Amino acid sequence: MVFRPNYNRDRSERDRAARARSDEKQRRKDEKTAQRKAEREGTGAPPAAAAPADTEGPGDEESARGSGPVSE
Repeated sequence: MVFRPNYNRDRSERDRAARARSDEKQRRKDEKTAQRKAEREGTGAPPAAAAPADTEGPGDEESARGSGPVSE
């Protein structure tokens, strides 16, 4: 007697394999990110910190205006 194909089982196996590939890809991506971050921290200041900290961007004053207690 020939068994009927079990589509739900086959689909769950494919989904599991796809999830495993996705997890592996994300793990490799996270490792590369951690390595780049460690290299950046080891060489000094990151490129984003090269801009002066006391200058405000165009949207900073509007967001600061609505937050916190008013001292007037």
